[in-house]
Amino acid sequence: MKKFIVSIDQGTTSSRAILFDLKGKPFYSSQKEFTQYFPNSGWVEHNPEEIWNTTIKVLKDVIQKSNRTKGKILTIGITNQRETTVLWDKKTGKTVYNAIVWQDRRQEEYCEKLRKQNKETLVFNRTGLLIDSYFSGMKIKWILDNVPKAKMLMNKKQLLFGTIDSFLIWRLTKGKVHATDATNASRTMIYNITSNKWDDKILNLLKIKKHILPEVKDSADDYGSTHSSITGKSISISGVVGDQQSAAIGQCCFEPGSLKSTYGTGAFVLLNTGNKIIYSKNRLLTTIAYRIKGRTTYAMEGSIFIAGAGVQWLRDKMKFFKKAPETEKIIKSLKNNSDVYLVPAFTGLGAPYWDSNSRGVLSGLTRNTGPKEIIRATVESVAYQTYDLFEAMKHDGLRLRLVKVDGGMVMNNWFSQFLSDVVNVGVLRPKVQETTALGAAFMAGLQIGVYKSLKDISKNWALDKKFLPKMKNNSRQKLLKGWSKAIKRTLIN
Repeated sequence: MKKFIVSIDQGTTSSRAILFDLKGKPFYSSQKEFTQYFPNSGWVEHNPEEIWNTTIKVLKDVIQKSNRTKGKILTIGITNQRETTVLWDKKTGKTVYNAIVWQDRRQEEYCEKLRKQNKETLVFNRTGLLIDSYFSGMKIKWILDNVPKAKMLMNKKQLLFGTIDSFLIWRLTKGKVHATDATNASRTMIYNITSNKWDDKILNLLKIKKHILPEVKDSADDYGSTHSSITGKSISISGVVGDQQSAAIGQCCFEPGSLKSTYGTGAFVLLNTGNKIIYSKNRLLTTIAYRIKGRTTYAMEGSIFIAGAGVQWLRDKMKFFKKAPETEKIIKSLKNNSDVYLVPAFTGLGAPYWDSNSRGVLSGLTRNTGPKEIIRATVESVAYQTYDLFEAMKHDGLRLRLVKVDGGMVMNNWFSQFLSDVVNVGVLRPKVQETTALGAAFMAGLQIGVYKSLKDISKNWALDKKFLPKMKNNSRQKLLKGWSKAIKRTLIN
């Protein structure tokens, strides 16, 4: 009988479930996209019920597939879009407002107010994060201030908060378990990464009551079991990890100094710093990479808000092509970038700039500029933004030799090679591309004893292709100079 671990990968644009065998190979997957809502400029929302319904559909689909192949599902792991915030009524299970998505910028004015009150050092030292709309604490605060029902329920001790993992666990267990893991908690801006507890001082500052918050568990831990009315028979939930940390686990970045970069809707660079908390002097974030058996491993992270989302914009809004993989052929048809640069600051700029007010800039246009040049500029921008993050890490004294990459964009060989050329570092692409989902499966398997250790998990990583820098230094410098000019134009706003 085949044995499987199911990974629920609840992302920013779709919900997926993947059946992995015990060697970490994907056997079957199911995916459903859901609606993105943009009620105001810089606002991004999801309907939590649509997230729940799509998640259940894909989960049931893979369960049926395992039944048809006479396979046995041992356990479930969950990975999720981080920071996205849901508040719901503990008695009815109904949400009080839409999920406010990590990309959402509505709290920028309030963030600026806190910065002017010199609260940034307090928040950074305790959470490793900068004061920004990006993080869940800010989104909770907005809902409590703007949705009267939310504050009323909180005062009645009837309100619950969760990032998407908590929301799904609560629903899957029929309200028996209200929990999150340390990686997701570390992205809320209300969690103290040194004491590994919710931070009373920041909670008081934001007027958030602790009783609405989930219990914080290890990344490999007991999260209860699904209710049989939902999944046919009860299945244990044994691993939970935020998506970027999960990708680092899926890439087996277990040694201090190991680095992964994921290119999905956004792009996220995560560097394992071991049991040391290293605070960046260059506006990168310090976060929890994973927590196992009560031992915390830390990471330094740089966040790029728009990566694959830029390609999605070209497809859906600009109508430049029908399918994302077409971009590789289009880009290859051009000799160079014609000095056209796109800075995709559609929801502001992430690390190392952290400029919420900047908006996208397309520069270097001539009468000869067409869709092909704009497509190339959009894809190139992701490599340039990665370069900016790597430079910030170097200035923090961290040496980078190799980067493991994953996510939809790296299947584009041209992009993977261009990335290696721009950052001037070797790029490793793994055989299993579903590294985000795989990390959660590995944690779930570790909890139930399928894997004995992280070393045991590492045996399952395999290389697909290695990309080494080929570009001449003067060509690289010319491109980076053009990018630097484009960024300065963006930051003027």
